[in-house]
Amino acid sequence: MNRLHQLEEESIYLLREGFFRFERMALLWSMGKDSTTLVWLARKAFPGPLPIPVLHLDTGYKFKEIYEFRNRLTRRWKLDLRIIGNRSALEQGMGPHRGTEECCDLLKTRALRAGLTEHRLEAVALGIRRDEHGVRAKERFFSLRDSEGHWNYLDQPAELWEQYATSGEAGGHIRLHPLLSWTEIDVWEYVRQERLPVVPLYFAKNGCRYRSIGCEPCCQTVPSEATTVEEILAELAVTTTRERAGRVQDKEYAMQKLRSLGYM
Repeated sequence: MNRLHQLEEESIYLLREGFFRFERMALLWSMGKDSTTLVWLARKAFPGPLPIPVLHLDTGYKFKEIYEFRNRLTRRWKLDLRIIGNRSALEQGMGPHRGTEECCDLLKTRALRAGLTEHRLEAVALGIRRDEHGVRAKERFFSLRDSEGHWNYLDQPAELWEQYATSGEAGGHIRLHPLLSWTEIDVWEYVRQERLPVVPLYFAKNGCRYRSIGCEPCCQTVPSEATTVEEILAELAVTTTRERAGRVQDKEYAMQKLRSLGYM
């Protein structure tokens, strides 16, 4: 069994474990390479129509390529897509110009919390990885959130012998992280192996590409000539630049504060 097979088996096991333990669970899909891999794994874990709804947290500031990709794949994969967001904040003019911390809190953290409440979800699976950011490296496969969506990163239970904490305080929920053990290179190798579709922004155009995608005003390109998955893998083998170096919120200490308050 090679590494990709082991990672796939672990992720499928975690998805099935979550589905078994929680009556109401959903997948969070940002249309990035990681969350698209997560949706693909879920389709493998549950043959037939995917029995788990897919949530898109729409801030209103995503790239048009992300929306096009979402609509195309939703039809192709027959997903039960549910779009959530903070319409009230958007109508009042909230956006990145108001500052990363306030914007992410209102358009992502609070919007996600409201969406989980609206759909009465006990758990939500996300495609985060430990190697993305030092704060995410503190996570567990099953991560407890309180009734306000807050995460106590200073009190993380050990996960030994596949024993997971799957219940917390009343009104709280679980964040399930099936890709936690994966690396950026693992994901791209899996994309190549499975021939997964990805948003074209990941491929170089005019000497630049996006290595991490999200809200358009908060993402920056990196110099690159990689126009294929093979070329991306070759580039990653020698790069010294962090994956999320082009994400504005990752340049601030606020990332840990945002995540403690419920940010992805």
